[in-house]
Amino acid sequence: MIKLPRPLLGYTFGHVVIDLYSPVIPALIPLLVLHPGIGFFLAGLLVSVFQITSSLIQPVVGWLSDRSGWGAPIWLCILTSSICIGLYGVVQDYYLLLIFAAVAGVSHALFHPSALLRVHGETTVHNRGSLTSIFVTGGNLGYAIGPVIVGILIGFGGLTALTLIAIPGLLTAAYLYHMTKGAAFQIPRETVKKLKQKISYGPITLIVTIAALRSWVILASTAFFPTYLILTSGYSLIFANTMLTLMLLAGVVGQVTGGILSDRFGRREVTIIGLFASIIPYILFFMTTGWIRLSLMVLIGFLTWSTFSVTVTMAQEYLPDRVGLASGLLIGFSVGAGGLGISIIGIAADLMTLNAALSALVIPLIAAALLSLAIPRLPRAVI
Repeated sequence: MIKLPRPLLGYTFGHVVIDLYSPVIPALIPLLVLHPGIGFFLAGLLVSVFQITSSLIQPVVGWLSDRSGWGAPIWLCILTSSICIGLYGVVQDYYLLLIFAAVAGVSHALFHPSALLRVHGETTVHNRGSLTSIFVTGGNLGYAIGPVIVGILIGFGGLTALTLIAIPGLLTAAYLYHMTKGAAFQIPRETVKKLKQKISYGPITLIVTIAALRSWVILASTAFFPTYLILTSGYSLIFANTMLTLMLLAGVVGQVTGGILSDRFGRREVTIIGLFASIIPYILFFMTTGWIRLSLMVLIGFLTWSTFSVTVTMAQEYLPDRVGLASGLLIGFSVGAGGLGISIIGIAADLMTLNAALSALVIPLIAAALLSLAIPRLPRAVI
């Protein structure tokens, strides 16, 4: 039985809500591509801008937190993100939508390192994989329910009803403001015993590269799978986004499972198995139809996400006195790099077909799996 520290519940709930807004733009792509002058590239660019702004800032925020003890107010990050995404329901100017995507990305960039540093202080080496996976999967839970909320709001109230999606963020921001008011944020350095040997950045570079390739597959699939189902099978927007939610919920289960297994069998081992196991289902997804394809979509979610929190924990353990930087690199830079790949898939879809572009994602997936074999075994940090 996993014992959850009380503050961890608050941070995790905040993670659920802020990441609820992350898949809103991808969920709108089937509608955006119908607008004159907006193809797959421009629609995918909105998603890429969100991911890239987050990636450019998160490592910097983590580095500053490690050095100065500064942490962004997590309630303010949630408040800003909820307003920017909610405005997608009433604003039609494409350039304003780009700005909102960028500001929301900055909010996410500030939230994650600050929240992960707080979570890290609540863990030990014996439960870090499990507890970190719970916090991280809180974000996945929000990411999973976001598309369904979008589908329901638009289905019953039109695009303007999307503004209502800001309400959970406004309420959660108020709650977390009250919870953290007057509490000074400090990095829990007293809980960290620094390794005396010189830190090798080779393994971190390898892990970040693997995470970026995996994020490319995950984010491009999240962005374009609903559109793919609509175009190839004639499903409705609500059904396609519901399937995306099921895929992401399977990712939540996979992520918790991966975190628990990594505490028992090792981070490296779980990463290798999870990445290699996801290759065949991804290939078969484009060769099947009906319920088999839908089942494979859910399985892809479970397997590809199962290594996410594991690699975050690995990075933190390789950099035990630079937890903010490690968190920023894994949740920020690598995810942002994967987000850049969304635009590449969008360009390929415009030039060829969406099927051909998405099928090609098996290449970075295989590359990530092969690179995982080169991850050295973790030193057993005493924390």
